[in-house]
Amino acid sequence: MNALAVLKDGTVFRCNFVGADGVATGEAVFNTAMSGYQEIFTDPSYAEQVVVMTSPQIGNYGVTSEDDQADRVFASGVVMRAMTRSTSNWRAQGSLFDFFVDRGVVAVADLDTRRLTRHLRDHGAQPIILSASHDERELKDLAGGLGGMTGKDLASGVSTAEPYFSEASGPKKGLVAALDLGIKRDIVRHLNRHGHDVWVLPADTSPEAVQELSPTGLFLSNGPGDPEPLESPISTIRQLLGVVPIFGICLGHQLLGLALGGGTYKLGFGHHGGNHPVRNLLDGTVAITSQNHGFCVDPWTMTSETSPSPHSGIPRSTDLPAELSTTVGAAVPTHQNLNDGTLEGLRCLDVPAFSVQYHPEAAPGPQDALSLFDDFDRLMGF
Repeated sequence: MNALAVLKDGTVFRCNFVGADGVATGEAVFNTAMSGYQEIFTDPSYAEQVVVMTSPQIGNYGVTSEDDQADRVFASGVVMRAMTRSTSNWRAQGSLFDFFVDRGVVAVADLDTRRLTRHLRDHGAQPIILSASHDERELKDLAGGLGGMTGKDLASGVSTAEPYFSEASGPKKGLVAALDLGIKRDIVRHLNRHGHDVWVLPADTSPEAVQELSPTGLFLSNGPGDPEPLESPISTIRQLLGVVPIFGICLGHQLLGLALGGGTYKLGFGHHGGNHPVRNLLDGTVAITSQNHGFCVDPWTMTSETSPSPHSGIPRSTDLPAELSTTVGAAVPTHQNLNDGTLEGLRCLDVPAFSVQYHPEAAPGPQDALSLFDDFDRLMGF
């Protein structure tokens, strides 16, 4: 079925429907992963976003329930250059086309994703509408009225409504309280494999309710949307700093930054994909990481210094401050994105807390950062 994809700025792309019928709207972001599409589409961090896959062919190995990161698809829509309807993998339980239709996902293909990706790179992430039932003029009017991500609390909408328990799969070490801001199943699995029972808690859980569990550690999960409106989680984190060891990733990293007294800002087109190089500022090593976020912690808001002027070439460690001043003492930047120089990690020096901007669980993506779960173990005393 012939369809149109129209950006908020009026740019039009012609394509074909390859999923469920309907209209999809959301912020268009491009993802550079070459595999792991099912994990991406079911990641709660993609709520209210239309995912543009830059890999030219999607669907080759089909789908399997084992790869779902949540019980439903959270991406508002999917854009591809080409979708394969046949499957070539022994794990496949069905095709990607059936997956889209069965789950009501609006998806389009036969679209020039290279042109769309370059447009988003040059002009920034922006709302998009996918439809086969409106003409071009109507879609331009509809797209022009769509709002962006800034100021949106989406984490509360994807968080669990009730706490739930997941038992350790190995010799038991401790009990981790995981604040669900959009947590993925593989994160809980990794914590379980490390010997931790896990209580997954709603985003608005009070600090008193967390302490009643007597956890050995608090995990702050990934999630969608703008971190700044999340006043309840920020307050909970702030009150638990120094009380229980804390490890945050993605949105959890941003909330830790806000709880420490820092600020955040929206990136031009975000970091989405499985090939983002990150330098460890403590030992100089580089990891290839999986990322999915549109906002970033501004480390300079935790200093009295002025952010240095942008420069060309490979980011330098001096593009980040050497030390941060927080509400609970000193902290240091620990990781830096080598594409744009942004802050990718921090560690508190006076309380047991650290965070990274990327996804260590590798679902999907490289496994370079799995050792962060070991770091969390050591922070908890194991």
